[in-house]
Amino acid sequence: MSRFNTLIIGEIAQDTNVDYDGTTVQAIGGAVYYSGFAAANMGHKTAVLPKADTAQVDLKAAFAPAPNVTVFPLHSAHSFVTKNVYHTPDRERRTSTVDSKIDPYRPEEVPEEIDAQIWHLAGLVGGDIPDEFLPFAASRAMLAIDVQCMLRWEENGGMVYRDWAAKKELLPHVRFLKTDAAEAEILTGLTDRVEAAKVLYGWGAKEILITHNTEVLVYDGKEVYTCPIKARSLGGRTGRGDTTFACYINERLTRDIPEALQTATALVSLKMETPGPYMGTRADVEAYIKQFY
Repeated sequence: MSRFNTLIIGEIAQDTNVDYDGTTVQAIGGAVYYSGFAAANMGHKTAVLPKADTAQVDLKAAFAPAPNVTVFPLHSAHSFVTKNVYHTPDRERRTSTVDSKIDPYRPEEVPEEIDAQIWHLAGLVGGDIPDEFLPFAASRAMLAIDVQCMLRWEENGGMVYRDWAAKKELLPHVRFLKTDAAEAEILTGLTDRVEAAKVLYGWGAKEILITHNTEVLVYDGKEVYTCPIKARSLGGRTGRGDTTFACYINERLTRDIPEALQTATALVSLKMETPGPYMGTRADVEAYIKQFY
């Protein structure tokens, strides 16, 4: 058996990102990509199970610059190919279109030799990680899920958000749940992030993390914890939530909530200053905390 802190499951994206000023960049992306680098560069032993058309994307090469990552590549007839157009400098508003999607993940695709403390479901669009995958994952490890892969759906080439029909049935399987403020509102109907977190806890998720452009919030059923984002620039805004969540859940293996939250928030503040995944070290994050927190 191969022992890891975390197994991250999700497709690699072939992204075209158009900034508010018209700047266009083509890049590899996806939640598994940003999450994998964040976990690995913080020193956590990381496995990734990325999926793409392997004739178009070299999945092992995509993660080659990251330490502590073991790649278990999966082939799909098509890759996830998307275009993101950002409308504002803070990148809070965007329009996404989808050209193609992966074949859905199946439980039998997960190699038996993987033994991980956390299974982190990091899909990009509804259907790529089916509902029935969650109980299976929860039977193997602590289950962490970024809820975007249950809310974002491809429709006529565009991306639309829908509530998660099975949320009350499946949230009791979830140890760590990540949403952003807009997704929390879709799930609960509430704009107040604290109240939304409490509702999500009441539906069964054990620990809820909600990202916002000003702060990161965590609720564990007892206390509400928050930590401010202190980024000096937003040039690397893409991948913000993925970076935060991957760092937080891995830090929680050995640290309490306030310490894990501060580390994750400092990490994403530092990451947002540079496009692409986080390529720094734990020492860089610790220095950032001393300077700004």
